[in-house]
Amino acid sequence: ITDRSLFSGPYEDQEAALVHQTALWAADGIDYIQLREKDLPASILAVLARRILEALRYTETKLLINSRADVAVAAAAHGVHLTSSPGQLTPAQIRELYTAAMLPPPVVSVSCHTLAEVEQARQSADLILFAPVFQKSVGRTVVTPGQGLEALRAAVLAASPTPVYALGGITPENASDCLAAGAAGVAGIR
Repeated sequence: ITDRSLFSGPYEDQEAALVHQTALWAADGIDYIQLREKDLPASILAVLARRILEALRYTETKLLINSRADVAVAAAAHGVHLTSSPGQLTPAQIRELYTAAMLPPPVVSVSCHTLAEVEQARQSADLILFAPVFQKSVGRTVVTPGQGLEALRAAVLAASPTPVYALGGITPENASDCLAAGAAGVAGIR
């Protein structure tokens, strides 16, 4: 999941660094990259998406645009990532937009934070991001408590056969625990 603010300098430098980083992720075999730059206007986001798609051109890595079906269609991205918030487009609506634009069928992922959201998403999503598995802390302050590996295991069972990716507090040290709990993979921003 992208966050260009992790790179220094003005926007142009951050964009170049992010495009370069996505190419490195693809070379490492990352399956999906979620372009999550919420502060960018649609036109700038679409240009960035096209640059990333060019960097991914000869790889198997898929680019999903966070919550912006208009940008995903305009850039011909591989798919869209949705939150489970009310009022969002549904996976079926995303697929209709792609069909109307004569694009290949999209990958649609959905963020879920409860088992009820997982059960709803499994009906139509291609994959689910379940979060937060582990707590998020800034310094010594817990910002978001984690739900734990048992909750992840329950989400995986509830989502079956839809793959679930663990998100939230994932580190190199605990990623294997997420896989052991049944997650298809892990996701992260930092």
